Amino acid sequence: MDLGNVASLRFIAPELVLVAAALVVFVVDLLVRDDERLADIALGGLALALVSMALVPHELNGWLFGRMLFHDPFAAFFEVIFALSAMATVWMSMGSNEVRRMSQGEYYGLLLLGTVGACFMAAAANLLMAYLALETLSIVSYVLTGFVRHDRRSGEAALKYLIFGGVASGVMLYGMSWLFGLCGSLDLVVIHGVLESGDAPALPLFIAMVLMLAGLGFKISMVPFHMWAPDVYAGAPIPVAAFLSVASKAAGFALLVRLLLPTFSTAGSGGAWHFLAGVDWPQLLLVLSVVTMTVGNLAALQQSGVKRMLAYSGVAHAGYLLMGLVVLSTPGLEAMLFYLIAYYFMNLGAFAVLIVVHNHTGSDAIDGFRGLAWRGGAFPAVAMAAFLFSLIGVPPFVGFFAKLYLFAAVIEQKMYALALIGVLNSVISVGYYFLILRTMFLDRPPAGASAVVTTLHDYAILLILLTATCVFGLWSGPMFAFARYSLQFFAG
Repeated sequence: MDLGNVASLRFIAPELVLVAAALVVFVVDLLVRDDERLADIALGGLALALVSMALVPHELNGWLFGRMLFHDPFAAFFEVIFALSAMATVWMSMGSNEVRRMSQGEYYGLLLLGTVGACFMAAAANLLMAYLALETLSIVSYVLTGFVRHDRRSGEAALKYLIFGGVASGVMLYGMSWLFGLCGSLDLVVIHGVLESGDAPALPLFIAMVLMLAGLGFKISMVPFHMWAPDVYAGAPIPVAAFLSVASKAAGFALLVRLLLPTFSTAGSGGAWHFLAGVDWPQLLLVLSVVTMTVGNLAALQQSGVKRMLAYSGVAHAGYLLMGLVVLSTPGLEAMLFYLIAYYFMNLGAFAVLIVVHNHTGSDAIDGFRGLAWRGGAFPAVAMAAFLFSLIGVPPFVGFFAKLYLFAAVIEQKMYALALIGVLNSVISVGYYFLILRTMFLDRPPAGASAVVTTLHDYAILLILLTATCVFGLWSGPMFAFARYSLQFFAG
């Protein structure tokens, strides 16, 4: 099905709602001085977007806007992830002292527009659309990172992010130009047909893939393109760092999967996939996956700031997620999608607790967590413990089943060494996660330290994320079924 422009509007109702909400936020910001209303408008727009996602006819798959976008379950899956990530970010921002000092209208409006860019990244059917969507999300991310005015760390982080991101985007665009020259088209389905016919020479194709992988590797914080992450997370407002860690990373993985599987590979029997044109990209990703998870975990052991620690933790989890692509099987991809959902709950939960501590101490240092459980922060401490155990992969939390499904898919393909390296890296991660746990529960509170105040607003988001982390661990069937259903690509 190839829809025209007018007929396609029905299928991008969620994105239209988000754009309208962003415009309303900008206009209201000019007319009303009550900044708190702006966050409510953003939340309302995101809620309406989620409702419109449910109303869009999902039984009809095809191209939108003259083969610029795909409408399929895979794109719909990531639309839900992005909308929920933005909702959590807005909610955390409402309780963050950092964000209260910002220009609220610009902040929430840009956040909504960044979510639109992420949605179009997941649905891109054309290399040009993929690049424009990625740049939309990237530019919003650069601005939000440096949104804390008169803060040197925030400005420095935004500048580094802009420079590194500009170089990565240029490299990726150069790779796309190579691919266009080889295949004569920007359409992903046409590119797949050319590659399947074997007309494209292997060496130039491999160069194009490596160049594009460099750009997307930057977006998902994959080694060696991860160096921006710790500095950007440390300088950005905590809710923005949380958004980058979940939504931006998921958008990068969505586009990476679109390129490597339906475009550069073909589905075989028994849930297996086969790469095309003689370019063995799974072996390249295998090396990058091992290096990424190992470097991320070892670097996190050296950190004294929680934001930098979570940044390197995100690098390590990017390495785990890449395992789902390396195995070239449907179970591996299903496990990767399930892992992204689990990562949403446990990682955003850790950032939500960090906001509570940061509001009290004004710092993200681990020392700020000292004796948290014994100075009025018992619930945040318990919640943080659950999120960290889940990130490690301890049962019965959702992170355990995410890693279990992922490692099982790797073992199913007889890649025992990769599975062993993943398990060993999970063991290494215990070192820095337990440092936070020990500080919260075993270290004495600083002399004269005041009690940590947890507002009802903070309790609400922590309770929601904690409940999901526990319940979806014990009852992971529906969430895994959602991931399995979402692994459907429209290919013409």
